[in-house]
Amino acid sequence: MKGKLAVTVLLVGLTAILGWAQATAPNPEISAKAEDKATLPSDPNVSVTMSSVSPEPSFVIASNDVLHIAVWQEPDLTVTLPVRSDGMISVPLLNDVRAAGLTPMQLAALLTQKLKKYVANPHVTVVVTEIQPLRVYVLGEVLHTGPISLLPHMTVLQALATAGLSQFASTKRIYVLRTDNGQEQKIPFNYPKVIKGEAMTQNIFLRPGDTIVVP
Repeated sequence: MKGKLAVTVLLVGLTAILGWAQATAPNPEISAKAEDKATLPSDPNVSVTMSSVSPEPSFVIASNDVLHIAVWQEPDLTVTLPVRSDGMISVPLLNDVRAAGLTPMQLAALLTQKLKKYVANPHVTVVVTEIQPLRVYVLGEVLHTGPISLLPHMTVLQALATAGLSQFASTKRIYVLRTDNGQEQKIPFNYPKVIKGEAMTQNIFLRPGDTIVVP
């Protein structure tokens, strides 16, 4: 009888020890979750990578774009108007102001500065309500005359490749007409030299409204 009792007590003790061991053993699922948390985007390297992405270039206002210019609490100064072909806009109190070539935020800052002479603490907002496609023009001895959509960083040579030169083109006398600050420029382009790499400075980046003339 005493032997059976001893065996029973021993079994109860072993059961208690095994239960305690299981309770204190690490749970593999919990450990796995902890490892996953260690690799979540709280790692400072992740934030560095995200912040290193360069933002896209800001939109630049061009001729024929339509702008809505609002001056807070000044309804008489709030207008919607197009950018003229010379890049200027006519603003109440300020007359002509150059808008082409600026971002909306730059133009708002410029108008704010100018309006300080007339308005106490002006707050100006510029919104582009209509965007006109950017174009350059090719005239003369080309296969396709007229407007060409201006792509980013398009050069004279690329525009001529799009228009195509005719067999009668005087390729040494090509030029670009450009209006800058109301002044017209005539920029020469010697096609034979450019394609040989001898006059690459003439292969300029085109601007909206440029006209390439091929005699």
